[in-house]
Amino acid sequence: MRKFKPVAKKDGVPVKYTKGADDPEARRREIKRTAERYRKGLLTKAEMDRISRERSRG
Repeated sequence: MRKFKPVAKKDGVPVKYTKGADDPEARRREIKRTAERYRKGLLTKAEMDRISRERSRG
């Protein structure tokens, strides 16, 4: 199994993922919600496109 260096996290999400967000709490919720839906296989192509656009805007 691969080992990764420990990183600073808040609520289970790496801090760097939310560093520049206007609303870091909302960004963390979106990341957690997306990960959960991905694991369950519930994400549609349209949802992934929407999430991708949102994340690229910042």
